Amino acid sequence: MGLLDKQFQNGNVLVTSLDTLLNWARLSSLWQMQWGLACCAIEMMATSASNFDIMRFGVIPRATPRQVDVLFVAGTVTLKMASRIKRLYDQMAEPRYVLSMGSCANCGGPYWEHGYHVLKGVDRVIPVDVYVPGCPPRPEALLEGIIKLQEKVRKESLVKKSA
Repeated sequence: MGLLDKQFQNGNVLVTSLDTLLNWARLSSLWQMQWGLACCAIEMMATSASNFDIMRFGVIPRATPRQVDVLFVAGTVTLKMASRIKRLYDQMAEPRYVLSMGSCANCGGPYWEHGYHVLKGVDRVIPVDVYVPGCPPRPEALLEGIIKLQEKVRKESLVKKSA
């Protein structure tokens, strides 16, 4: 046994990389933009209630885009609203994530074919990291989407890879 082996036997030292530590901190405190567009917002509110408690995942609602990490796009995105969503996304600090919630936000929903006023998916305006299907998706589906987003954050690296 070496000198270091004797010092670490008590189990009071944790050795990890800086990437792992920072990603753990970020995935444990994903702050969401507090706003909704249509009926999916009701399910987002239900997920925040005590029965499902979205805050146990570290997802805290905030009212300004400058303080959030995650933009939940919940509901029907009209063409008029698309420019506002883009503006909110641009105001968010890096790293930023988008969770598209519900059929309307994902692909236009029931309005995709004949709705001249509906955007056929929010990914035509901003990049989407996680899609949560449903009309509207149940709170359990939203929680699973958050877990998928946390997995994505866990695998990221802060060091830019040179080509």
